[in-house]
Amino acid sequence: MTSIFKSEEARVDLVGWHERFRQNIGAPTEARRVETSFGETHLLVGGPEEAPPLVLLHGALASSAHALRELEGLLEHYRVYAIDILGQSAMSADVRLAVGDDTYGRWLDEVFALLGLDEALVVGVSWGGFVAIRLAALAPERIAKLALLVPAGMVKSPISSSWKMGWPMTKFMMAPSEKRLRGFLSRLLTTMDDEWVGYLGAAFTGFHLNMKVPALAQVEDLQRFTSPVLVLGADEDLSFPGEAVVARASELFPNLQKARVLEGSKHCPPTTEAFRTALVSELHAFFQGASR
Repeated sequence: MTSIFKSEEARVDLVGWHERFRQNIGAPTEARRVETSFGETHLLVGGPEEAPPLVLLHGALASSAHALRELEGLLEHYRVYAIDILGQSAMSADVRLAVGDDTYGRWLDEVFALLGLDEALVVGVSWGGFVAIRLAALAPERIAKLALLVPAGMVKSPISSSWKMGWPMTKFMMAPSEKRLRGFLSRLLTTMDDEWVGYLGAAFTGFHLNMKVPALAQVEDLQRFTSPVLVLGADEDLSFPGEAVVARASELFPNLQKARVLEGSKHCPPTTEAFRTALVSELHAFFQGASR
């Protein structure tokens, strides 16, 4: 098995970044591990024990702490289980899962069972959105309501993104420098946050980048999934254009409650306190609102 890390030093560094982001979460969290048949899975748990359970799934090459740092306001209202996705986080087992079938859905279904969650609210961000969709197709009864933020697995990336994103990334990978890193990330990040820039520099040089394209969800996959859905795309997302994501959402989800495009946002939305507060408020309103 090929490691997802380029070296043990890279793994240690990326674990250190996880802890750094975790320290910036403004509420207590507890680290847990569960042993699935696919590999050991790490997660952070926080929020009131009696509150409704919410599963949070981070984006590619990130971690539970990264997602909770941006959405820590959810800890006020929900018992949050932020799960480190196998193959996309330094915190879970060093394994890769297949992306062309229901493997990720089966893995997440196991995690739910091991945590004693019959069902939960689910938030999937980017790659985490793809994972959430695979669970919705495999075990729709697990998801009470689903919120997808700039999700993978719904639309194909435009050919133009290979040049706009791929070429600057390739130049950085061939000869890393601060200038090339910022040039590449300016196409990905809405806010050039120094902490995120530093982390992503470590991630893109520390992980073996084997980013196989996730299988796109099909209408027939989700016919049994009738839970309410919220979808947010981004108008300047080079990988998954917001308008295309919103249009596809209406085809895929029978109970789509709301789909909109974030204006002035790249694939990684703003990391400002104002945006974080507004996003959590929108998610909370969706989760608390009556279903159509």
